[in-house]
Amino acid sequence: MIRILLADDHTLFRAGLKQLLEQHDDIRIEAEASTGGEVLEQLRHQEYDLLLLDISMPGVSGSDLIGRVRTRCPQLPILVLSMYNEPQLARRKLKAGAAGYITKDTDAAMLVSAIRKVAAGGHFIAPDLAEQMVFQDDAVTTPRPHTLLTERELQILRMLVKGKGLNEIASELTISNKTVSTHKVRMMRKMNITSNAELIRYAITHGITP
Repeated sequence: MIRILLADDHTLFRAGLKQLLEQHDDIRIEAEASTGGEVLEQLRHQEYDLLLLDISMPGVSGSDLIGRVRTRCPQLPILVLSMYNEPQLARRKLKAGAAGYITKDTDAAMLVSAIRKVAAGGHFIAPDLAEQMVFQDDAVTTPRPHTLLTERELQILRMLVKGKGLNEIASELTISNKTVSTHKVRMMRKMNITSNAELIRYAITHGITP
């Protein structure tokens, strides 16, 4: 039996995924978490065979959360389940310690295969994403500006593109307005962008969508 800790901040998504996965006799959602803090708390009280992890949750998330999980439970396999089909994000998560990266638009059969493979100690990357990673390595010599952004900066960029204000972003990520503003300033400096309109145009042009 593969005992899974499912971490995602969307209640309906967790419910649907739980219903889907528990159709398989060898898979059980043992516990759920909606924030990075809840993930770390769950790991204090119980052992799991796999952490199925969304990378964009309130509080600690992404590579930072993966690093903390690896420190606390070094043997726990982590399979990232993300809405973002971007090679640079996948690389960061794998480098941080994830054993697999798969996107939320993946079909159910592939997701189940990924869970079984990663839980058994293997690695898994969605085939279309793996292809992008290979050919991007061959074709791109100068990194695009947004690939220089940190995990949090990318997250805030997507929220800005979605039309969220600084106060709303701060509330959702459970950080201060000042911290959001600091991330935004650093992001724009790295990308050599001077206005919100230019920032959003860049994001849309390069497919950095919410």
